[in-house]
Amino acid sequence: MVYKTKGTCSQEINFEIKDGKLYNVSFVGGCNGNLKGIGKLVEGMDVNEVIERLDGIKCGFKNTSCPDQLAQAIKSAIN
Repeated sequence: MVYKTKGTCSQEINFEIKDGKLYNVSFVGGCNGNLKGIGKLVEGMDVNEVIERLDGIKCGFKNTSCPDQLAQAIKSAIN
């Protein structure tokens, strides 16, 4: 799936969901090393757990963050 982010430095998140688990997460733009790290940490994790852990995280004074946008992307994919 390709998700266009809103309100973050990254512009896009690419990922796959198989059997309720998250795979191949990659971000376009943003803080390269940190976002690669997030992708590795959530690899193979249950989508509901990822949402629970990342939903609502803010970046500085922004109302969202790249991790929060990943949670939003997963929500849109499973609903």
